[in-house]
Amino acid sequence: MTDPVTPPPDPMPPVEPMPAPPPPAPAASGAGRPADVGPRFLARLIDHILLGIVTSIIIVPLLIASAFSGVGTGSSFGFGFDFGVGSLIASIVTAIITIGYFALMESNMGQTVGKMALSLRTEGPAGGKPTLEQALKRNAWYALAIIPFIGGLAQLAIIIYIAVTISQSVAKVGWHDTFAGGTRVVTTK
Repeated sequence: MTDPVTPPPDPMPPVEPMPAPPPPAPAASGAGRPADVGPRFLARLIDHILLGIVTSIIIVPLLIASAFSGVGTGSSFGFGFDFGVGSLIASIVTAIITIGYFALMESNMGQTVGKMALSLRTEGPAGGKPTLEQALKRNAWYALAIIPFIGGLAQLAIIIYIAVTISQSVAKVGWHDTFAGGTRVVTTK
């Protein structure tokens, strides 16, 4: 029999709390810190120089063919701009190539050629490479190139807005990063 003064033994021993994991070590080289607007702008400039070369190789023959066939002879509206079918096709092809380049490079490699050159990387919200959907969302504004004249002005306004939002953000996150669900651009070294 048990002694009335001594309580019966507890069937479950007390559980001791697990020790907290150590904080991550700071990166001595600065890798992984948010990238400033300057290097990000230069990376995009490098990418657009490369894209300009590629799209010119594709689009110039399209425009020449449309000029000789009479397809691209739209109205100039008195401004000297040809808003014809050939120009529209060139704008669509340019937008597809540009969005495709950025979305595929960022989702597959985490970097574009410009980002590689400047030691930058695009990350998804949870780290690692962004998904194709996130990369498409963060670069969707390039589709404005399809709209003649106004599309270029809208793109310029968005570029300025993105630069302002990156500069004002402590985490250096631009509007397009937020729109994509929280992507970010970080340094790799």
